[in-house]
Amino acid sequence: MRYLFEHLLNGQTNSVVQTISVGKGPSAIGVNTQTDMIYVANIGSNNISVINGQTNSVVQTISVGYWPDAIGVNTQTDMIYVANGNDNTVSVINGQTNSVVQTISVGDNPSAIGVNTQTDMIYVASNNVSVINGQTNSVVQTVSVGNGPGAIGVLY
Repeated sequence: MRYLFEHLLNGQTNSVVQTISVGKGPSAIGVNTQTDMIYVANIGSNNISVINGQTNSVVQTISVGYWPDAIGVNTQTDMIYVANGNDNTVSVINGQTNSVVQTISVGDNPSAIGVNTQTDMIYVASNNVSVINGQTNSVVQTVSVGNGPGAIGVLY
């Protein structure tokens, strides 16, 4: 059963073009501009709605960890990273198969993800910053940054 909706906007007219039904409590969106796929984190149903940007329809729903509230997309590798805020993990999704290929333990309450597509490093903000190597899907460093960062950005 679908509960809430995502609105597709036309960037030239700033108007709603279409409303797409997704899971319960949509909380974050990631876009792969190379494949034209859109990933919506649904906090209330613990899953990701995958939307085909060409047809504007949900093509798959992927179960992830508890409370998915942030998404990062590596457009170069077609890997999607989902921060599961209440089970302290990141789900790694292969964008070609739309399946979870790995679950990585990170710090408490991960709430933001940044992806460096040039180095294939993923940065997860929680009570610290977990640095994940996208080739091995393993935490390679944990950086103490103070009182729980709520956002993260990557400049390259």
